[in-house]
Amino acid sequence: MDYLQNASELPYELPDFAAIDLAELVPAFRTALVDHAAQIAAIANNPEAPTWENTAEAWEESGQMLQRVLAIVFNYTGAHATDQVREIEATISPELARHFSEIWLNRTLWQRICALPEQAEGSEEEALLRELKKSFIRGGAELDDDQRERLRDIDAQLAELTTAFGAQLQTATEDAAVLLTDEAEVAGLSESDKEYFAKAATERGEEGWLIRLGLPSIQPVLESLDNPAARAKVHQASLNRAADSNAATLLQIVHLRAQRAELLGFANHAEFVAAAETAGSLAAVEELLNQVTPAAVANAQGEFKRALDKMAVSGAESAADTATAEDGEGESALTGADWPYWDAKLRAEELDVDEAELKKYFPLEQVMVDGAFFAAKRLYGIDVRERTDLAGYAPGVRVWEVTEGADASEGAGAPVGIGLLLTDMYARPTKRGGAWMNSFVEQSNLLGQAPVVVNVMNIAEPAEGEQALLSLDEVQTVFHEFGHALHGLLSDVRYPTLSGTNVPRDFVEFPSQINENWALEPAVLHNYARHVETGEVISGEFVDAIRAQAKWGQGMATTEFLAACWLDLAWHKLSAAEAEKLLEAATEDAVAQVEAFEAEALERAGVDVNGALAPRYRSTYFNHIFAGGYSADYWSYLWAEVLDADGFQAFVDTGAAVGESGTESNDATPVLDDDDVRFAGERFRRIILSRGASIDFEDAFWMFRGQQRSVQPLLHRRGLSQG
Repeated sequence: MDYLQNASELPYELPDFAAIDLAELVPAFRTALVDHAAQIAAIANNPEAPTWENTAEAWEESGQMLQRVLAIVFNYTGAHATDQVREIEATISPELARHFSEIWLNRTLWQRICALPEQAEGSEEEALLRELKKSFIRGGAELDDDQRERLRDIDAQLAELTTAFGAQLQTATEDAAVLLTDEAEVAGLSESDKEYFAKAATERGEEGWLIRLGLPSIQPVLESLDNPAARAKVHQASLNRAADSNAATLLQIVHLRAQRAELLGFANHAEFVAAAETAGSLAAVEELLNQVTPAAVANAQGEFKRALDKMAVSGAESAADTATAEDGEGESALTGADWPYWDAKLRAEELDVDEAELKKYFPLEQVMVDGAFFAAKRLYGIDVRERTDLAGYAPGVRVWEVTEGADASEGAGAPVGIGLLLTDMYARPTKRGGAWMNSFVEQSNLLGQAPVVVNVMNIAEPAEGEQALLSLDEVQTVFHEFGHALHGLLSDVRYPTLSGTNVPRDFVEFPSQINENWALEPAVLHNYARHVETGEVISGEFVDAIRAQAKWGQGMATTEFLAACWLDLAWHKLSAAEAEKLLEAATEDAVAQVEAFEAEALERAGVDVNGALAPRYRSTYFNHIFAGGYSADYWSYLWAEVLDADGFQAFVDTGAAVGESGTESNDATPVLDDDDVRFAGERFRRIILSRGASIDFEDAFWMFRGQQRSVQPLLHRRGLSQG
């Protein structure tokens, strides 16, 4: 247990994963709780008058062993969740919730924090004091005794239920994998995809092709399966996931969250969440959603009609095998299982893009090293080099050292270390779906700690000796998650509470979405998009097709996202009394109650498209809001995209990026002035990436962009602008 009680002796305090004994984690966690409780008591009961050093900085220095244990447990629960790890999470989550409830409700400590003098305007100290006060108030510091006791109970129950939701979803998703046993069912798949799915079946002791499910409703494999019955199997398995296990659980979560919000003086959980974000209010959130929804739905309706026409012309059967609709009468033949397939057929026909051939320009190693890492070096002057002497927590996890580049450390000897990046790119049964960034060690000048962060994805692992070839979506996800990693790696603040990605949800996605832009920036694209077999650099014609493809189907993509946003808000706008009625009505059939609520919420939001469009996540597998950190906050991705779509223009204005009007259909790579690129990158690093939560976010955006945000660039980017 020594390796948890004390900081790791490996470079940058990288955990010594080989030394970790899972059986020791719960005892270590409980020891860490006792230590942290003692440290908090020492701060609260200090007989000396409150000072910044003996109160605020002592708070920041406390709980380091607890953070080390939690970093391992919560990284493992997402990326390496064996049965033993799930049991550990289920054990510690309610105990951790009770521990922090006791801290937030500690009157003596709260009075001590309130006694601290105001700090210099614009300083990190002012930001930390503001964050501390906000956390204590939202944790119940100003409640009376009866309310405090009720809040303790609610927090403990929520910890158990949200942990259960995530664990049940992971199990249900694995169990819902679809086994196809007839060669005709996998017609349309590439040979490499067939090999991958056959290997998955073999590993589970089956014969055939095993289609494991990703988190979203629409599974990418639907674009390729020629067999409509096979499409229907996969789509229904996706939509019905975890219904039996999670329906009752989510209703309890919703009820408890509504009660908690009312205890803290809010009308509902959605209001409680919005108040802490840069949006500031639920009204501002709904105003943004209402600006985008009508145009998105109109575009989706048009895309649906074109896909329906394509299917009709082809004379093919639908997944439902129903008669084709004529003049809007009767049941539409195009189901949710069919739409992605026929949309892909249209895309390939109109854009003339061979998807299999396109992937050959995007080997994972090139995308990551010659793409994402290359762009970061041009922008921020940093180098990323693999450390083969350091090991990750699972096979296939790689460790990279990030240093200031040669230009930044010229004349200073060895490169200056920034931190470590772990990359965990391939899917495995113990990993939950999706992609994310997390931290093992957060940057802090007070604690003398450099960041150790991890990027996790779920790319299909290639056969031995072959390279993983990425889709365009996966390419952009590599850049997106590395954008989060840069936010953590380039942090330069004193206090861990303010470090890196510890910012509001509607701002945390801003740097990652900005970084996505570089995936298709010509100077970067030409550096990494080289044919895996010939080494040929991607042609100008292919680049034009890629850019067109990136804008394809935005009506459908935006509407399924908006449907999930509206569904999230519908659950979390319920009052405690309304949520209780739903819970009581669900005693006999929770699944039916959840489905009815969901249908009504989507109809009210006006996001249904001919009954063929499901929200990106249906309620029972909406991990972001019922087991992740995005409850009543899924809209934050859209809010951040508004910042990104507008904010990236600052790079264009400085000559660091090529605007849309500057792209041409030729093989030449636009020459961007290196000084302009570095100047713009350093501005973004200084104003946004390095500052964490120590800044006023609206002021920071204004300083970088030179004007307040506008929604119009987003509407234009997604092809939704009406003028």
